[in-house]
Order: sequence, then structure tokens, then C-alpha cells
Amino acid sequence: MSAELHIRASRFTAFPADEYDRYVTAHSAAIPYHRSAWLQATEKAYGHTGWVITAHYNEILCGVLPLVEVKPPIGTRSLVTLPFCDLGGALADNADIRERLIAKARTLAKTNRIKILEIREGGSVLNADKDRPGKQNKQSADALPGSTKVRMLCDLPESSEALFKSYKPKLRSQIRKAEKNGLRAELRTETDAVDVFYEVFAQNMRRLGSPVHSLHWFRELKSAYGDHMLIGVVFQADKPVGAGIVLLGGKEACIPWASTLEEFNPLAPNMLLYWTLISHVCDLGYTRFDFGRSTLDEGTYRFKKQWGAQPYELIWKEYRSGKLDLPIKNSSSSGASVAFQLRPLIENIWRRLPLSFANWLGPKLRRYITL
Repeated sequence: MSAELHIRASRFTAFPADEYDRYVTAHSAAIPYHRSAWLQATEKAYGHTGWVITAHYNEILCGVLPLVEVKPPIGTRSLVTLPFCDLGGALADNADIRERLIAKARTLAKTNRIKILEIREGGSVLNADKDRPGKQNKQSADALPGSTKVRMLCDLPESSEALFKSYKPKLRSQIRKAEKNGLRAELRTETDAVDVFYEVFAQNMRRLGSPVHSLHWFRELKSAYGDHMLIGVVFQADKPVGAGIVLLGGKEACIPWASTLEEFNPLAPNMLLYWTLISHVCDLGYTRFDFGRSTLDEGTYRFKKQWGAQPYELIWKEYRSGKLDLPIKNSSSSGASVAFQLRPLIENIWRRLPLSFANWLGPKLRRYITL
């Protein structure tokens, strides 16, 4: 009997997580978000149904595509790979299997009457250095709209010592400035550190005028990722003034969340926070650091670029009722509408909310915002 390729759609809770994670761990393109821990936390914290599209050749796993079904109380259901982060997408042994996985996801959406399927994947590096030789074969970031979102990635050397030497004098001075200002940083892996992180994070999100994730979400992430989730905290005396979370997977580390308290920013806690986390994962042997999504040439983009990060494409595709829409360019003008125009007003109102109320209301909204 000839061997056949089988593509299957399974509820996340029905598919063996160990088999899934073994495949993800061995795949060269895997990122921390691909781990089953992300699906587990999403389902336990927010009740969103997790799905796994899998490919099997002679009953051997040869491709996976993680998905989350998001069903808001008002609006349209969607299947996303993956929500609450920049990307997920398919991992497969070859391009044909990858396309078969996506086709099966489209079938799943149609069968379950889910109108929107969103595939978030990463692309190639963009040329962000003007007039630099040897870059002619790369798309230029300068040719893209200023509102384009990119993924900022930095290759790490063999040690934190080599990394520190690679930085410009100004950056090294800023890192030392935080220490001279009396700040100290700690790396924590225990569950209680989540609450310390959240104390800083929630205050900063209210300041930014944005609904905050629930504390339960971060606790479930910690439970699911275990030692593959690191928490960095910066203190002035005994007060936490900065905090960030790093997730580990394959040879890559990513930092999906980092915050500082605004009144302490002149002391440079963010510089010490990032250095503490980046240097640690570098010494652990991770070879790439994902600084997350940024808008071209804005403040966070320039902040990440000074650490050596380079912009990479983010390719988000949306299928509506089975048909591919125009690619989502990941710009702030995507889906521009009345909601986008009202954003400054909404943010100003949110900033005025009492912190306790913002922390109560925010998660009820944030669980349905898949960005």
C-alpha cells in the first residue's frame, strides 16, 4: 500500500500535546508562540477554543498549524494563528504540506461557519540601512508606508560580553546610567513574580489608554510555559519600576510585554530591563531575540534598532468567507474607519479611569482584541 498524506483538524485538547511540542521543538522555523503553552493559556484564561491542523505521512507528524477560535459576544467569529501576538502560522516539512494545512484551516472555518480566518506569518528581512552595499536584493523599508508594522529581530552572538562590546558607546552608557542611578534588576521564574510584573504593567497600560490583559492570563501563561517564561523586574530600593516577560522556544527568545513607570523613566529603567533579559538569554545560548512589533521609524522602532534589531516583514492574510482579502499591510490605516478616528478620544477617556476599574473592565474587552 502506498503511503498517503493525511491532513486533520483537531480540538487542541484532543490532540497529544507532547507529540505536537516535539514537532515544534525540532522545527527550525518554530518560535516561542508555536508552543502548545500559548494555546493552553488562551483556552484556560479566556475560554477561546484552540484548534490544531496537523499533517501525517505514514502516521508520522510532518506539519502543524495552531489556531484559536475567538467568538466575541457581538460581532464576527474568527480563527486566528495566533491571537495576542505578532505571528504564528504553519510549520511543515515542505511548502506543499504548508499549503495543505492552510487549505484545511479554510475548510474548518467554512464547516464551523466562521467568517474570518487570519493567518499571521513572518517574512524576510527588510533593508533599513540607506546606501549600505550588498543590500540591493532586499526590499527597502524606506519604500514602505510610514505606518507599516514590522517585526524587529536581533541575532545574538556567543556571549553577553561580545554583545555588550558590539553596542555603541551611547547605549553602553545608558545601561550603566540606570545602575548609577541606584536601580537594580532581578530575573525571576517563580509564579509570584507574575504579580510583581502586573503591578507595573497594569499602571502603564492605563497610562497608554489601552485595555489591559487579565492577571489570570499571565498566570496561565506562567503555568503553561514554566521555566520557558522569564520575568525581569527593575527595582528602585524595594519598589518595582520596570518589568518585562520573555518567552523561550527553539533558539529564539521574544519579549511580548515590557513596561516601566513613567515617573521613573529619567532613571533609565527600560535600558537596564532590556539588557538584563537580552544578556541572560544570550548566555543561555539563544541565537535570536524578537523585540516584537513596531511601526516603521516611530519611537519604539528606533529604540529596538539601537540594540541591533533589524526590521522583518509581517505578513498577515485574511480570508473572509473562504476568499482571500487583500493582504493586511499591518499599518495603522488598515481597517481605518470611524473607530480609528475615535481612538485618541477613547484613549484619553481610558487614562482617566481609576486604576482598579480599568483593571476590572480592561480584561473583559482585551480578551476579544486579538492584536
